[in-house]
Amino acid sequence: MGRGTRWLVLAALVVVALGLAGLLTGAIGSAFLGREPFLHRPHVQLSAEHLPWHIGPFTLRNTILSSWLATLVILALFVGGARSLQVVPGRWQSVVEVFIESLYRFVESVVGSKHARSFFPIIATIFIFVAFNAWLALLPIYPSLGFKEEVIKEGHAETVFIPLLRGAGTDLNMPLALALVSFVFVEFWGFRTLGLAYLGKFIRLGNLLRGRLFQGVIDLFVGVLELLSEFIRIVSFTFRLFGNMTAGEILLLVSGFLVTFVFSVPFYGLEILVGFVQALIFAGLTTVFVALAVAGHGEEEHH
Repeated sequence: MGRGTRWLVLAALVVVALGLAGLLTGAIGSAFLGREPFLHRPHVQLSAEHLPWHIGPFTLRNTILSSWLATLVILALFVGGARSLQVVPGRWQSVVEVFIESLYRFVESVVGSKHARSFFPIIATIFIFVAFNAWLALLPIYPSLGFKEEVIKEGHAETVFIPLLRGAGTDLNMPLALALVSFVFVEFWGFRTLGLAYLGKFIRLGNLLRGRLFQGVIDLFVGVLELLSEFIRIVSFTFRLFGNMTAGEILLLVSGFLVTFVFSVPFYGLEILVGFVQALIFAGLTTVFVALAVAGHGEEEHH
């Protein structure tokens, strides 16, 4: 048996041992053995928890602290990659350049080279911010670092654990803020590119002015639907991201409680993929919507 094979066998035995230990110490095994599980029952709360610190009248929440941490990490990574640019790039500069170029090519393929440079900063920021917030929330310090606090539930005092950091995507305010940024960005470029003609997408009076009553009424109805769809995007963007991030957090908490140790590892891999997909969907839909906005009503009908 070669050295590499021995290491693989040893790693497999360790994984199996941790799996059996996790099954026995988790909630499922502990229920059969008649003892308390290794981990306490997870406390799931949809709203972000308040931290015992204030910045003037501003109350600090753990999701805000998490978003600040993600911002600092993003700045450190990309500023570090662009700090000392070289003709022959080093490893980190190469990684950053490949990532940025791939993202830019994606934006350019949707909106065209004419608008790609103008749209890229906002779209790239949305993608990177959503992805890094999702990935950083998978670090062990997120569910484990915090403090205990007594709360009153149904007239009884109960001690709950308040995490210091919590994924920003699990706070409804962060997805809503990003959805509003996306909405304003699309409408701004629609008006900037087409001027008041952009309103023709929502107010369609051409057929009415030509005396075509039936077609004119249909156009008015379609215009109202278009206007509603602009605002419905805010709701769909918000709850799509919020729902997926919150569901992922609950999945990891519950899986770690039922079977501890290695049982949760595949779910962490799934959440890495989910974070990337959600960032791609949010940024990709923003790209498509802004491309439709600047194309004009006539071009949209033609396509």
